[in-house]
Amino acid sequence: MSETRFTKDHEWIRLDGDTATVGITKYAAEQLGDVVFVELPVVGKLVAQASEAAVVESVKAASEVFAPLSGEIVAINEALADDPAKVNADPEGAGWFFSMKVSDSGQLAELMSADQYADYVKGL
Repeated sequence: MSETRFTKDHEWIRLDGDTATVGITKYAAEQLGDVVFVELPVVGKLVAQASEAAVVESVKAASEVFAPLSGEIVAINEALADDPAKVNADPEGAGWFFSMKVSDSGQLAELMSADQYADYVKGL
């Protein structure tokens, strides 16, 4: 069973066993506007929780995408190179950025549930 959690920096992470898929939230995609470029990490890269893992550029701004948990990048969404607008069309689905093998699932407790994230966004 997979579980989705959220960061205060508007990333989501969907954990399925010790592998997780990461992207930006619908709220983040709406704030960015039309995404025109995505810089993805290299497969095999080790990332620490809250460290920069990717970059997303829109017509409005460029923004870092941080790793919600520590681990190793095991896959990237290569479709975003040809069609970065997938991030706007389906930010919490087909617009995912990368998958990672999680090294410390205990860090998941530091992230927000969907309800907690929804409350957090209401306060912004």
